[in-house]
Amino acid sequence: MKFPRNSKLLRSPFDAAPFAAVFFLLVIFLVLESFMPTPGLPLQLPRASDLPGTDQPAINMAVDQYGRYYFASHIVPWAALSNDLHSAVSTSPLPLTLVIHADRAVTYDALVQISLLARNVGITNALLATLPDDPGTRLPSP
Repeated sequence: MKFPRNSKLLRSPFDAAPFAAVFFLLVIFLVLESFMPTPGLPLQLPRASDLPGTDQPAINMAVDQYGRYYFASHIVPWAALSNDLHSAVSTSPLPLTLVIHADRAVTYDALVQISLLARNVGITNALLATLPDDPGTRLPSP
């Protein structure tokens, strides 16, 4: 069968309506996606710079502004936190460092209690997690 060589593939004028509909659907999906909650714990960590880290194995826990304790991605009560930390220490061949992700609103008393609990289960080093400091907001050095 022979096809004519002068035939046009698109015989109708360009129609922008389908493209506009797809564009508006994409805009709607992007706007709706911005309202979806992101997984994770909403913490406002304090900012600091030049703090020491650790080269030892570390375990992480978090405390939110309402005083809830998180360990291994679960909310744990205070009594269970002691058991969980003790089991983590007993299974590790090396000394562990506890990294505490505490919200800005957490009191100093709560941080001291967590550090004492960690010392009682055998963790001698506890560090506070911070965000990197903005260069423009540094405090003047004494």
